[in-house]
Amino acid sequence: MIEIISGISAILAFVLFILALKGLSSASTADKGNKYGMFGMVLAIISSFYFFNHTLIGNPFLLIAVFAIIIAGMIGFYIAKKIDMTSLPQLLAAFHSLVGLAAVFIACSIFCSPETFGIVLINGKLPIINTIEMSLGASIGAITFSGSIVAFGKLQGIISGKPIRYLGQNKINSGLGILILVMIYCFSIYQNTNLFSFIIFASFLIGYLLIIPIGGADMPVVISMLNSYSGWAAVGIGFSLEKDLLIIVGSLVGTSGAILSHIMCKGMNRSLLNVIFQSTSQNATITESGSSKGNVKICIPEDAGFIIKNANSVIIVPGYGMAVAQAQHAIKELADNLKSSGTSVKYAIHPVAGRMPGHMNVLLAEANIPYEDVFERDEINHEFGSTDVVIVIGANDITNPAAKSDPSSPIYGMPVLDVEKAKTVFFIKRSLGSGYAGIDNSLFYQNNTMMILGDAKKVSEELLKAIKDL
Repeated sequence: MIEIISGISAILAFVLFILALKGLSSASTADKGNKYGMFGMVLAIISSFYFFNHTLIGNPFLLIAVFAIIIAGMIGFYIAKKIDMTSLPQLLAAFHSLVGLAAVFIACSIFCSPETFGIVLINGKLPIINTIEMSLGASIGAITFSGSIVAFGKLQGIISGKPIRYLGQNKINSGLGILILVMIYCFSIYQNTNLFSFIIFASFLIGYLLIIPIGGADMPVVISMLNSYSGWAAVGIGFSLEKDLLIIVGSLVGTSGAILSHIMCKGMNRSLLNVIFQSTSQNATITESGSSKGNVKICIPEDAGFIIKNANSVIIVPGYGMAVAQAQHAIKELADNLKSSGTSVKYAIHPVAGRMPGHMNVLLAEANIPYEDVFERDEINHEFGSTDVVIVIGANDITNPAAKSDPSSPIYGMPVLDVEKAKTVFFIKRSLGSGYAGIDNSLFYQNNTMMILGDAKKVSEELLKAIKDL
């Protein structure tokens, strides 16, 4: 009976996970997609208990597993309730690391006690196909773990967001990659414990060495790439355990993460290999404000409010500065006031705005900003030239004209939002410092740009008050 329930649960979980991905592809259906994913995971957990029923019946480990699931669920619920929106990228990286570590632990368990997992030994040894699947899953999991820890450290500010490069970096990484593949081949034949340990250690090391040279501007790609890695680690372990559910779910995560990484790279006009081996920010240097690029015009909210009030069209460009200040609700109130006066208000989102894929979309959705007012770069870039006012809120690198005009710039060739073409640009920012890529923004020095320095939420509230007082 439990086998039938397990099978039905697994099939329903497959369907719900696919529906979840479909729902998450659009902002208007994201909430529904998230719920599909939650119910799918519950069914996946129910399905997994078929394994316990057949191999651990009467074993106290079953009770421990149930207890662990309940405790983990409570911890996850608490974290989800307490986490700030600005901390979502590092939370995502931390969760990826746990998936990778789980894959390593499971692989070690399979190697130490294959009979527990129903694997039949041949002449006292694991089947070669099992050793390959297991070692690949462990290797990818180890890379995911250490790489995600580094990404978490960079996003949290524990590790510098600047690229940390070292002599012979690409050669060392390539050599380690080849060494891991050779060790996996040897392990599949000799099944030596030391070889298995070396595979895991080398994988931990290459995960660290791959991510540490990548600068902050490339973090959205890194997050989606690590998401893909965690999926493929699950696939490797799924094959070892002969668990179709784990294989399919891992494939969905791995494929969707790879597609998302491609979209992020396309948004920067770069390849994934270029991001991994040739970080955008590697040669970037911070140019101090007040450089020879020109003069900066500083504006106060009262003067900006007068110009914005008399504009026929306004485009708002959100960036990480908005996330830090939690200014999305104040921006929504400002936009609603302008729209009530007949002003056209739209939002322009760059694919790599923020520090994880879809970061700005999530923030705008949290403020209940209408989906029909939000446009991607390709949809709205042609409108900047005919727009009266653009309000940029901490979106530094994705609005930098140097990406189009300065071949010496580290971000040259990256598609950016053409905000400089608007009649007037108001740039809300705490200071004139560089963006996450570590380079100066030439937009600051444009004749039609005026800087409003200060906290984005406070400035937005002051702009709204100035507009209401007119």
